[in-house]
Amino acid sequence: MPGAGGETIALGGLKGRKVVLYFYPKDDTSGCTLEAQGFNALGDAFAAAGATVVGVSPDSVKSHEKFRAKYGLTFPLASDEAKGMLEAYGVWVEKSMYGRKYMGVERTTVLIDGEGQIARIWPKVKVPGHADEVLEATRALG
Repeated sequence: MPGAGGETIALGGLKGRKVVLYFYPKDDTSGCTLEAQGFNALGDAFAAAGATVVGVSPDSVKSHEKFRAKYGLTFPLASDEAKGMLEAYGVWVEKSMYGRKYMGVERTTVLIDGEGQIARIWPKVKVPGHADEVLEATRALG
């Protein structure tokens, strides 16, 4: 998938490393910003645990670039405007707000081990403390 800064992000290129794949609804919104800042603050700890953090949303590459620059994010953000990956992971779902139904991203994190197997899934993520919990699980993979 295309990423901010002109990079191309492919999970196959991360084989042999643990991957924290977190799906979030929208760049530069309060919950998504707090989640990104949480993962960013623990970037060195994730790297020491042999993991790469990748954020995925349906926002455009241009939106991702602004988001990364505004908050100094150091990990890749993948753009899934076609929603193929979001659908494949089952996170593009019907949501409801104030009685109105719409399609959107269910905030979810997937931890993939060094063999490319899903080790753990956190559905319907609540942001406070989440990055710390994911880091603990990442370290526990060894």
